[in-house]
Amino acid sequence: MSKLLYKPLSIASGIAGGVAAGFVFKQVWKRLAGEEDAPEPTSGEYGWAEVLAAAALQGAIFAVVKAAIDRGGAAGVRRLTGNWPA
Repeated sequence: MSKLLYKPLSIASGIAGGVAAGFVFKQVWKRLAGEEDAPEPTSGEYGWAEVLAAAALQGAIFAVVKAAIDRGGAAGVRRLTGNWPA
C-alpha cells in the first residue's frame, strides 16, 4: 500500500522539486555572480572555471532539493501508512 501511495507522490514532487531547484539556482547564481543567467557550457565568453563552477553549483542544489523532497515524501507516506516505502 505504501508503495502505491509513494509512486504518484514521488513523481509529482519530483517535477515540483525540479522547478523549485531551478528557481533556487537562478537566485543563488544572481547573488554570487551578479548575472541573470549561468554560463552555457558552449559559450565562448566564459572560461572553464566559470562554466564548471556553475555546473557544480547547479548539480549540488538539484541534488539537495531532490534528496529533501524524496525524504520528505517517504516520511509523509510513513506517517499516513505506518510503513516506510521501500
